[in-house]
Amino acid sequence: MYFDRFDIIEAYYLFLSEFHEGQGSDKYRKMCSICRYFRPSPQLRYDSLSDNAKVIYNRLVREAEDASAK
Repeated sequence: MYFDRFDIIEAYYLFLSEFHEGQGSDKYRKMCSICRYFRPSPQLRYDSLSDNAKVIYNRLVREAEDASAK
């Protein structure tokens, strides 16, 4: 699969916005950093991601779930 920068940034932004642990968390800080150069569409949600972006998003979710299970 070919991942372009939009697939990557949309998947990461959506993941971070849905899974951060509050304003003091590392994920929230990363999300805010992304907002310095990326303005997401108000309609950005999982269903609107490209197939490639969904692969990235699903991997991020799986890694987060694995980390929290430990």
